[in-house]
Amino acid sequence: MKIDTGTTAWMITATALVLLMTPGLAFFYGGMTRAKSVLNMMMMSFVSIITITLAWVLYGHSLAFDAFGDGDNVINKLVGGGDAIGLQSLIDTPTADDGTGMPSLVFSAFQLTFAIITVALISGAIADRAKFGAWVVFGIAWATLVYFPVAHWVWGGGWLANLGIEDFAGGTVVHVNAGAAGLALAFVLGKRTGWRKDPMRPHNLTLVLLGVGLLWFGWFGFNAGSELAVDGTAGLAFMNTQVATAAAAGAWILVEKLRDGHSTTLGVASGAVAGLVAITPACGFVDPWAALVLGLLAGAVCAYAVGLKYRLGFDDSLDVVGVHLVGGAIGAVSLGLIARYPFADGQNQGLIYGGPISQLGVQALGPVAVGLYSFIMAYVIGKIIDKTMGFRIEQEDEVTGIDITTHAETGYDLGIVHSSGVTSVNGPVSAAQTKKVDA
Repeated sequence: MKIDTGTTAWMITATALVLLMTPGLAFFYGGMTRAKSVLNMMMMSFVSIITITLAWVLYGHSLAFDAFGDGDNVINKLVGGGDAIGLQSLIDTPTADDGTGMPSLVFSAFQLTFAIITVALISGAIADRAKFGAWVVFGIAWATLVYFPVAHWVWGGGWLANLGIEDFAGGTVVHVNAGAAGLALAFVLGKRTGWRKDPMRPHNLTLVLLGVGLLWFGWFGFNAGSELAVDGTAGLAFMNTQVATAAAAGAWILVEKLRDGHSTTLGVASGAVAGLVAITPACGFVDPWAALVLGLLAGAVCAYAVGLKYRLGFDDSLDVVGVHLVGGAIGAVSLGLIARYPFADGQNQGLIYGGPISQLGVQALGPVAVGLYSFIMAYVIGKIIDKTMGFRIEQEDEVTGIDITTHAETGYDLGIVHSSGVTSVNGPVSAAQTKKVDA
């Protein structure tokens, strides 16, 4: 098939937008941690770009999107084959076989960016206390055993796809998957030292807002790009992304105002992410009014869901469970109720449009099955790492700050370094003071 230059240009752009989301996530997460952990938190996102890219090229694409044998066998319902090892076969097949007219490597690069950010999302649940090397090992192992197979289940022709599940851009594959893994690791690593006793407020809300701005911007590529074409559905996904995100951000800060008496910048940022998460599986399948309702629901529900960690006693540092697991599940299940497919025919519409209740069942089954699988596998992988190389840093290092003890760096140098080598945080050091120190 001849390459469609318009589609290809858009998909290359969308791929770059989605990749930008991971640095955006680094800013978002980094600002939410304490100052002594900001660099480590950001490094956990950036190293995911490195490790998952290598794994994807070597075997990830094959496990997620390749067919095993003739494709009609039990194995292919669970995981892909090995024909695309090293991506060599994608070079030999210049255009994707899905009729989009884009180069196969562009499709692969687009899907790679999804794998990267899914792994990076998990890191928010274990801020401040995870060994960097252990995180690297976990990311590769989890992507291999969980993300790649789950992507195959839903998008690569696996068993959930055969049941008819709909997930436009990753509510189940990305967000429920990452949220369940984050919950598992929160149990494996335990609570941060001083949790619920010491103040652990975000140290830099300007970074949080910068991060959510980059996420919001990049998410247009995440959602609209998932149509793999330039058409009405891509436009619908683009608009619905904006509508749901704005609605969720507004709902979250309204909840804060009614509950706490004030609306916060952290709330508007978290609400925006909740809306982005919830609309992800539905953005190309629902009308804008439904996206508005879904955003309002996700913003309000997730605003309360983030407090579950205090009631249930697990330390999900940056609310991965309350936003991604809960928000992703809301969006996925909603398709069984409000899906209309304005630009597509043949799919089972939601219940309010006369669709079968069986579709609602499939939409609920997906998050449950993926969530349980991801939780169990993440817990097992995390425990193995913990028992072998250790997953959590020493308590003394945690109290001192993981940035300085692990990376030998600090996020901020607020002092003034003088020729004498004396550092002051209160302004210049006088000549007399310098002589006194030198003496």
